[in-house]
Amino acid sequence: MTSKERLLAALNKTPVDRIPVNFYETGGFDADTEDSDPFNIYSSPSWKTLLKLARERTDLIWMREPRRMARSGAWNDLVSEEMREEGESRIMTTSIRIGDRELKQIQRRDRDMDTVWTVQHFAEDPELLDLLLELPVEFFRETLSADNLLSEEEKLGDRGLVMVDVPDPLCIAAGFFEFGAYTIAAMTEKEKFHRLLEKILPAVLEKTEFTARNFPGRLWRIYGPEYATPPYLPAELFREYVCRYTGEMVKIIKKHGGYVRLHSHGKVRGVLEDIAGMGADALDPVEPPHQGDTDLKEAVREFGSRLTFFGNIEITDLENLPREEFRTRVRQTLEDAAGAPGFVLMPSASPYGRDVPDRTIENYEVLLEEAGA
Repeated sequence: MTSKERLLAALNKTPVDRIPVNFYETGGFDADTEDSDPFNIYSSPSWKTLLKLARERTDLIWMREPRRMARSGAWNDLVSEEMREEGESRIMTTSIRIGDRELKQIQRRDRDMDTVWTVQHFAEDPELLDLLLELPVEFFRETLSADNLLSEEEKLGDRGLVMVDVPDPLCIAAGFFEFGAYTIAAMTEKEKFHRLLEKILPAVLEKTEFTARNFPGRLWRIYGPEYATPPYLPAELFREYVCRYTGEMVKIIKKHGGYVRLHSHGKVRGVLEDIAGMGADALDPVEPPHQGDTDLKEAVREFGSRLTFFGNIEITDLENLPREEFRTRVRQTLEDAAGAPGFVLMPSASPYGRDVPDRTIENYEVLLEEAGA
């Protein structure tokens, strides 16, 4: 089978010639190893080695968004952005003017890490939810093109799938807040938080409809549901904030023949029925204790006919376990997944530092060996 055929078979829960294996963001994000930007970690020799391994031997899933052609007029009227370099960091400041108030977000990207840290959030206080509710619906709208998705798919060919990668309304709403302020607002001001989600929803559904219509029948990853999983919020709020809003995205994607892979780290065992009930086709990264609470064998037994599972290998194990101990861990995952109609072997995340240790690269090789890739 080609990688494309193998991944589609896993999504359709039909037989495969071997377990698909994917390195998630490694080989999934658009990484340019020749870019001389000092903040491009992928130009380091260790990353070139790892990306070559992903590109040549894994079942690739390229994670892409439709191209944004323009922001809305409301965004341009209310938002100002500034970037500066400070020592070994890039500082990005974004300001939103709402009436006579200004909300400011400050983010930092360090030269040797492919991670953006938010050091100041727009809403550090849950009471700022009231101010966010003054944003117009138009603020969230975008003008889009799907041409990049089609051209990327042509470039990838049979080496895998292009996956549409987008946030849900909850991810956008929660992203305004410092995390503690978010959980307080979401738990104590449910009516107002619903109003914020309802303000965001039209633009999200327009983006979903446009993309699903112009790029039909493809795989999607929707991220954001983890903001409403335990212990952050109780399961009943997952149903209110995810099933109610993200579920509308799922309906549109399915209407156009697409596949939905829901992304949620952490403790998802108590919401698996809700995820399957929304009509999702797949879930990642299905983390075992202690990072998560999901026993893969049990999940396969109860939900394997409804969901394809991606993952179950913790990035911390991949980075830290000695080779043979890691091999034992991978074999246990494959044993637990045995009999699953659809399963893709995949780590829960990818390295983010400039230098990838030899042990980590060796353990990526173990993933490939154990999958027979």
